[in-house]
Amino acid sequence: MDLQLKDKVAVITGGSVGIGLAVAEGLAAEGVHLALCARNEERVQERAHEIADQHGVRAIGVQADVTDASAIDAFVAKVQQEFGGADILINNAGTGSEEKIMDASDDRWQHYWDLHLMAAVRLSRLIAPMMKQRGGGVILNNASICATQPLYYEPIYNVTKAALVMFSKCLAAEMIGDNIRVNAVNPGLVMTPDWQKTAKILTEGTETTWEQYLDKIAKDNAPIGRFAEPSEIADLFVFLCSPRASYCVGSTYYIDGGWLNVTT
Repeated sequence: MDLQLKDKVAVITGGSVGIGLAVAEGLAAEGVHLALCARNEERVQERAHEIADQHGVRAIGVQADVTDASAIDAFVAKVQQEFGGADILINNAGTGSEEKIMDASDDRWQHYWDLHLMAAVRLSRLIAPMMKQRGGGVILNNASICATQPLYYEPIYNVTKAALVMFSKCLAAEMIGDNIRVNAVNPGLVMTPDWQKTAKILTEGTETTWEQYLDKIAKDNAPIGRFAEPSEIADLFVFLCSPRASYCVGSTYYIDGGWLNVTT
């Protein structure tokens, strides 16, 4: 199937690892040029160069902490300078939190609010006008199943991801008149470095390996019985970026191996 994406330009936050990197690789395989940002400058530049060499597209890697509005401004200016605009925006940057509401400070709440929500607001506000000038575009926000089915130990993550889903719905209604399609994706269990890091910490000094720990989580929660690979999540993102998904507007797509409990 021709996804009609060749020579489009995609902006991806958190693009050097995990789902963001997998989406970048999936889009590049379709001929999409890339502007990736991440906090680790060396890694994001290396990933951009690797993708460019492998797929024959243009790709840049820019160091940016998307909780910082000025860093977002500088990143978007670089996108404008290098590509003259963008057709696709993937708001992907994010991570788990782990805290109790009674213990979490205002600063901690604000950090994740800026990371999961305000980064998407700011980037959309800056890039949507570029898309309009180019005849339209796609904005995809990477939320989480936790936006609907919360994990008890990540209240800030749950709340900010839920806000991101609602933002997606509101923005979709505002942007579709300019031929800009906005949707959210709610992944379930995905084998990312964050999960592996947490599992290694929790199993250190125990008889359980980190692999066994994650295997139990998958079997206890997802009917499919395993974690997704980032590339499996990326395939959905790539399709939603395509004109083949032209009637997909203002929706939230679950890709969770059956984990969502419909009674919640």
